[in-house]
Amino acid sequence: MNWFTRLTRPTVKTVARQKDIPDNYWDRCPSCGKMLFHAEVEKADYICPHCDHHFRLPPLKRLDMLFDHQEYTLIQLPKVKEDPLKFSDLEKYTDRLKKARKKTKTEDAIIVAHGKIGEHNAVIGVFDFNFMGGSMGTAVGEAILTAAHLALLQEAALILIPASGGARMQEGILSLMQMARTTIAVKSLKKKKLPYITLLSDPTMGGVTASFAMLGDVCFAEPDSLIGFAGRRVIEQIVREKLPSDFQKAGYLLEHGMIDQVVHRRKLRVALVNILDLLMPKSQPL
Repeated sequence: MNWFTRLTRPTVKTVARQKDIPDNYWDRCPSCGKMLFHAEVEKADYICPHCDHHFRLPPLKRLDMLFDHQEYTLIQLPKVKEDPLKFSDLEKYTDRLKKARKKTKTEDAIIVAHGKIGEHNAVIGVFDFNFMGGSMGTAVGEAILTAAHLALLQEAALILIPASGGARMQEGILSLMQMARTTIAVKSLKKKKLPYITLLSDPTMGGVTASFAMLGDVCFAEPDSLIGFAGRRVIEQIVREKLPSDFQKAGYLLEHGMIDQVVHRRKLRVALVNILDLLMPKSQPL
């Protein structure tokens, strides 16, 4: 190493470190490809100002947008056995859970809250795709059962908002059992003639679609959300045909009668209030 290298090298490295910019300052819109300042996207309700693409919305932000005056109460969800199958692939399931909890600051892939929407009692369960792809395991199943039970006690509407890749493979058959359990839970609301509403956000796939997600009395979806059971490539291999470019998108499902309405994120609260006004009498104070 010569004298010039010894003198200049640390200085160059120091300057480079000072100019490093965190990755989370910017987002790239997957629809139009524009680079967007993250703070602007957050301020715009996670909607692209150029093409109106709906980014995935953090669960707490979703609750703020739906409940009256942003007032609601998060409920504590039941504890479940974390690793019933002692599952391990590239890493232990327990380690994956720890990483997901550290990343999202939540216990599992769903949070549940209750409050008022248009003066109507409402219980909302919101999935977080950042928690292991929003996958449904026993914790999610217990959370949905708890939400349904709370809705029955309060004579409230139940609103579930999935963002999920489907059942959680690390829990095997136990995760598939949640399909039946959640279906029974929402059926209990229908027996009491309480509204059950779903909002399908991006993505809603697999065992979630095949169970509670498509059973709503009213089924909304956000624009361009991916909604289906099996993946596109799997279906194309089975049917040996090229599928339409908008296959499994919210608009395609609306055209084919699978959902009731595609609703812009900023208009969703108004749509919910209108539906609840039709389906429920005004709630009495608790």
